[in-house]
Amino acid sequence: MPAPTESDLLNTLRGVVDPELGADIVELGMVREVTVGDEGDVRVAVALTISGCPLRTQIRDDVERKLTGVPGVRSVKVDFGEMTPEQRTDVMQRARKKAADNAPDTEVSLSTRIIAVASGKGGVGKSSVTVNLATALAERGFTVGVLDADIWGFSVPRMLGVTGRLGGDDEGKIGPHEVPVGAGRLKVVSMGLLVDDEDKAIMWRGLMLAKALEEFLVKVSWGEMDYLLLDMPPGTGDIQMALGRLLPRSEMVVVTTPALAAQKVAVRVADMARRSYLKVLGVIENMSTFTCEHGESYALFGAGGGRLLADELGAPLIGQVPLEPAVSAANDAGMPLALAAPGCQAGEAFAAIAARIADELLPPVDMSGCSARMLAAVEERLGAATPS
Repeated sequence: MPAPTESDLLNTLRGVVDPELGADIVELGMVREVTVGDEGDVRVAVALTISGCPLRTQIRDDVERKLTGVPGVRSVKVDFGEMTPEQRTDVMQRARKKAADNAPDTEVSLSTRIIAVASGKGGVGKSSVTVNLATALAERGFTVGVLDADIWGFSVPRMLGVTGRLGGDDEGKIGPHEVPVGAGRLKVVSMGLLVDDEDKAIMWRGLMLAKALEEFLVKVSWGEMDYLLLDMPPGTGDIQMALGRLLPRSEMVVVTTPALAAQKVAVRVADMARRSYLKVLGVIENMSTFTCEHGESYALFGAGGGRLLADELGAPLIGQVPLEPAVSAANDAGMPLALAAPGCQAGEAFAAIAARIADELLPPVDMSGCSARMLAAVEERLGAATPS
């Protein structure tokens, strides 16, 4: 039997999938060379991300098993090499792109605008920004989901004054807690609403954290929403990477303080977002200035970090939230700032940020004129008019 061609062998190798990266080794560019001798002896050069890759043996066995089944192949020899840093970066980009292109189905409707509120480090007020921005959007009449994706450090329920465990329905779906706010409402989901004791530490490894985020997106009956805000954990860990795979249409708001050190750390979050094909919607500078009772303003945490970060990212500085005691008091009381201290400077800042997002940067999807919605409305009216 004649020896197979290199093209035949490459096509066969597309059946060998790197289980960690979730794509075949040909698509990822891991197969560097395939040679075929006259007698059907095949040599394959495979470049691994690292020389000590724990999947080395599995990849070798899969390559040999696939190729020995090709007619005309007498033997298979696999030679391993290691990628350069540039090649490794390219492979990871391909893997992330494939994951984003094959995102799983979730209960979050395609018409929902998704905003991930992220930070490079803890202590910059990211959760406070999430809660108060969600409330400001709800006050404008929108239905806003709030997903506490900080599985270890959940704080959203306490800030919103939401208590009680989440319930389920007959189909095994979880129902979010709903909080009316002005003309709109909030739909709240958090690990804090699933545990019996909020003081107990959640000691989970990275894969379990990513799985928890997936469960919150797949198993929660979110229903129709205009916006979904995710309070992300600080940094660039497993949950951030999972977000790019599960909700690739998400857009990220990066929260920083005016301090230049915080700004430098926040750059990494934005870089990770873009490597995961997520758009950076903009920057919010929190704790920008403190104004005393005499009207004097002080930059207690420095100045300029938010503007520098926005300029470096090529993204807008969406707003600056002043440092104000009313913010922490409202968070501790479990009442959103807009309701606890109407008219305060920080509340006005959040209202302005919400207005800019809704009116300019990421307006809600208007589905009222869609044919499917119109047909459903007609059918509903006809059904109501039909005598029983």
